Amino acid sequence: MDPYLEAAIDEARKGLAEGGIPIGSVLVIDDKIVGRGHNRRVQQGSAVLHAEMDCLENAGRIKASDYRRAILYSTLSPCDMCSGAVLLYGIPKVIVGENQTFRGPEDYVRSRGVEVVVERNEECRRLMEGFIENHPELWNEDIGE
Repeated sequence: MDPYLEAAIDEARKGLAEGGIPIGSVLVIDDKIVGRGHNRRVQQGSAVLHAEMDCLENAGRIKASDYRRAILYSTLSPCDMCSGAVLLYGIPKVIVGENQTFRGPEDYVRSRGVEVVVERNEECRRLMEGFIENHPELWNEDIGE
């Protein structure tokens, strides 16, 4: 398995262990993880700390030229907010663990020139399916339903 996707899955597991939603993300530049994060909306009482946003925040300030060499890994298809961050910072590639339990605006992101690769990873799917089954109200809150 891709070690960067595995690192994102580790982040998702951390989020679940903390009582949050099991979604993880890492930002990779030049084959090095420069940011890690997991969904911390529940843990922090946050409106915006999806895994990708937490990852970008933890990466800190990065030059535009560095973002243009980056790959964002996420265990789940990024939502509108997180996809907007990808577009804003010019991140050229997103690796998605799975998009069966939730699919963000992948086609739109692709239409804006971002390469989106969906891995169909079973561990990512199992984490989300189990969480959605056990916590449907929390999941619906997270996706704005």
